Amino acid sequence: MRLPQIFHSLHKRLQKMFEKHNEGGESGTPSIQDIAGRLAEEQQRLRQLEATTMPKERTLLVLGSKCVGKTTAINKFFDREEHTTRPTLALEYSFGRRIGSGRSPQVMNVWELGSLENAEQLLEVPMRTHGLQQLAVFIILDLSQPQRFWTDFECAYKGLRDTAQKMMEKLTPDLREMLEQRTLERVGQPNKEDLGNQEPLPFPVVIVGGKYDIFAGLDPAVKKHTCRCLRSVTHLIGGALLFYSQKIPKLAKVLRDTISHMGFGSPTHPFRSHVTDFKEPLCIWFGTDSWSLIGDTGVQSVERIGATFGADVPQLQLEKQKVQEIQDPAKDPGFKESLIDEMRAQKNEELAGIMRDVLLRGKFESVSN
Repeated sequence: MRLPQIFHSLHKRLQKMFEKHNEGGESGTPSIQDIAGRLAEEQQRLRQLEATTMPKERTLLVLGSKCVGKTTAINKFFDREEHTTRPTLALEYSFGRRIGSGRSPQVMNVWELGSLENAEQLLEVPMRTHGLQQLAVFIILDLSQPQRFWTDFECAYKGLRDTAQKMMEKLTPDLREMLEQRTLERVGQPNKEDLGNQEPLPFPVVIVGGKYDIFAGLDPAVKKHTCRCLRSVTHLIGGALLFYSQKIPKLAKVLRDTISHMGFGSPTHPFRSHVTDFKEPLCIWFGTDSWSLIGDTGVQSVERIGATFGADVPQLQLEKQKVQEIQDPAKDPGFKESLIDEMRAQKNEELAGIMRDVLLRGKFESVSN
């Protein structure tokens, strides 16, 4: 509905209200308070109408370890066929749309961050584009490398925290209060005694431990320390924790349902069970864990949890991670574009010719001198 139509409709409704008011035998001239009160009621009705008729939009941000299956999880959710999954270079966008139960359209924006290195500016794109109100984040970590994943988590968490803090400072007091209230409702109701020892982010965060099929075969002591670490950081930031493997249908379905819940609001309860035993794939919903259940006492922080985990499971320096990644995307068969490739080959030949001419000229000049 356009603005002139809204004002015309509002004017007509106010006229009718005043006519009914006059028929009751009261004064024909409404007071300023009457007009303000009725305007507020009509604005509230219009907001409710807009909320039920306008498309409902939510945003998911997916980031985490390299080669852990982020793109595969997104493609599986959208039922896309993937013959060869190419590496995500920077920041990729996709969206899903469906008609909700009230016949109103629902839109889910999905942003995938390819690398955590120098990703601060890229993190701001989805967060500033869509705002914090309808944002949910999935941090997917590689459980098959417990001696490496902590750096990935720390990098992702600090990037999200710093960007969120900058944005929260610029919000209006009402909007900031609304986000804080939502956070309290999401993580604080069951364990109010833990609130003073948590650092929740102003949006829901689901930490996903990927490649559980490999993690399940690791040393029990490593599994125990890893699970305790992940439970601690998840509870600290007010998140949910889920272990996942595309090779285990039951776990793949839980992740798919969780993406649907965060993006479209259904199913209502994607986590069908509550699992905290390190011998099983963990499944812990928002606000259902506590420091007493985890076994951690004292003041908690990301730094302290990381130091404790590093002492139990020594972390490797991620100098240049020897991951299977292609240094030059132009040589990746997943990025083939015949026209662009031909032009690039032509330019490479021209550049090689220029380089040869420069070398020959340099030799002739050195001989003449």
